[in-house]
Amino acid sequence: MRLALSLALVGTVLVSAPLAAQGRARQSESVPEGHKPPPGMCRIWLPNVPAGKQAAPTDCATAVRNRPANATVIFGDPVPGRATKPREDMPVPLPLAPTSKGKGKKRPPISPPPGISDR
Repeated sequence: MRLALSLALVGTVLVSAPLAAQGRARQSESVPEGHKPPPGMCRIWLPNVPAGKQAAPTDCATAVRNRPANATVIFGDPVPGRATKPREDMPVPLPLAPTSKGKGKKRPPISPPPGISDR
């Protein structure tokens, strides 16, 4: 009886922990609308600091690099029209897997250079 009760209690705790985590609001959802970073920029958001005292928006690479351990980086919306266009100056990536070219072809056997004989 005690074993069954213990297993039921452990099962309840294991099931309820992920459900409780789903109910928490994301940090970016708790940022007031007027303090979200502009499109294409980010902001370091510190807990327990009033919205008016938070750091100014900056580029996202700097925000991620300088983020303190207890802070969150809030990403602004993407810049419209910028992410949808492919860049022409980007080189075409090389294939990761070998292609079927060259398969089945045998190379000639390696022979020693002239003047060297097998001893």
